[in-house]
Amino acid sequence: MRDFQLPGRSAVYAENGLCATSHPLAAGAAIDILKRGGNAMDAAIAGAVLLGICEPQMTGIGGDCFMLYNRPGSHEVQAFNGSGRAPAAANAATLRDQGHKVIPIHSAHAVTVPGAIDAFCHLAETEGRLGLDALLEPAIHYADTGVPVAPRVAFDWINSAPTLQGAARKHYLLDGQPPLVGQMFRAQGQAEVLRRIARDGRDAFYTGEIAEDMLTALATQGGVHSADDFANTTCMATTPVSGDYKGTELVEHPPNGQGATAILMLNILKHFDIVGMDPLGAQRTHIEAEAAKLAYDARNRFIADPDHMARLQHMLAPETAAGLAELISPNRAMSAAAPLSESVHKDTIYITVVDKDRMAVSLIYSIFHGFGSGIASEKFGILLQNRGAGFTLEPGHPNELGGGKRPMHTIIPGMLRQNGRVAMPFGVMGGAYQPNGHARLVSNLTDFDMDLQAAMDAPRAFSDGGVLNVERGYPDAVRQQLSDLGHNVEIPQTAIGGSQAIRIRSDGVLEGASDPRKDGCALGY
Repeated sequence: MRDFQLPGRSAVYAENGLCATSHPLAAGAAIDILKRGGNAMDAAIAGAVLLGICEPQMTGIGGDCFMLYNRPGSHEVQAFNGSGRAPAAANAATLRDQGHKVIPIHSAHAVTVPGAIDAFCHLAETEGRLGLDALLEPAIHYADTGVPVAPRVAFDWINSAPTLQGAARKHYLLDGQPPLVGQMFRAQGQAEVLRRIARDGRDAFYTGEIAEDMLTALATQGGVHSADDFANTTCMATTPVSGDYKGTELVEHPPNGQGATAILMLNILKHFDIVGMDPLGAQRTHIEAEAAKLAYDARNRFIADPDHMARLQHMLAPETAAGLAELISPNRAMSAAAPLSESVHKDTIYITVVDKDRMAVSLIYSIFHGFGSGIASEKFGILLQNRGAGFTLEPGHPNELGGGKRPMHTIIPGMLRQNGRVAMPFGVMGGAYQPNGHARLVSNLTDFDMDLQAAMDAPRAFSDGGVLNVERGYPDAVRQQLSDLGHNVEIPQTAIGGSQAIRIRSDGVLEGASDPRKDGCALGY
């Protein structure tokens, strides 16, 4: 139990249903959907779409999503890939010939076709109860009437505002400036888009006037996208991947998501006596950082569009982790692994919902960098993701940019099972940090038996691009010890990641936790 004389928050307990996400309005909307008779899928979609209005720098209808869920009465985890593809005319050689070594992150070349709307429409029809029009009502309302800007959102808005270009500045700045805390943000163009989707389904977004608005914005910026690229967008069900960590099964979305990286990282950590270490000490932080370097290096080599990769089983094999673990010295940091093959970002939303029938949904939804590509459509203000920056331009790499391919994605929803039963949908936002965040949260719960909220609150560290970012929650003495081990230690300007989780306890009660690094909360009824 936490010390009630120190800052902190309690977990939220409920019986009938619970939502945890990064903005209170979205959590409230999700609970309202449950009370109206909707299931967890309905509630998660309603909350996610609203988050695109509450946190437009993080996500929106111009982005992608991934999802894990189980159906009522079943503990089989389903996966759904809501990521879009590069335009058919995309060509890595063309960009190389223009002198590019990486894909320009704020250009039309980085824009892949948004997949989330296709996924939401499909899942609302096949897994939901209330119908798409009911699920989009909250987002339409707040897009029309406005949302007061929350503190963390305002912080991120200021940092990412320089990304906005052209029409995006008109739609996402107030009198040319980022909004301040408490100022109202409205997105009436998006409200109209959502009304049309509610009435006419996914075709309202991928064909006709709305698609033409997006295509015009991209063509103006030199994009090679076509009407067929949008009209032919189809998202798909897929099969999760999983791994065991000391009796807890971590279930992840498969490639093109990077979830296998978290499984590999935990497989490496199995070879060390983590439970015997100080959870906030230098030794644990060092071993975790070294495991991350190796797991991320494997990710950069192997993960891509599933139709273009063949080494997934090798990445997940126990002997692969054993060999990598032998490379870790307890006394010295290794040099940083190969640079990330995608452009690192920290801008994503995550929502999880569990309903009274114990259907659990783990949904992550993003436009990649802060405000994505910075390109928005003129009429409707649809901000387009720059998820194509997740491709590499390296010739012959499985994740090389190519027409119709899906890029490697950093966003990953998570799910834990224990004794074959779904036990906890969860997610840890934060771009490249996400696999490390999944591994850290699982280790906090498994190795140190932390309370769920305490496991989420605990300070974080992340080895990224040759720098070991160590949050201020660590003592200065630990930072010095890590420096002595050879790490290049810095305190990050922005908190590392943000997480949400719902534990389905053995007595049937739901326990929800929400990361204080965000504006959100867990709510139940």
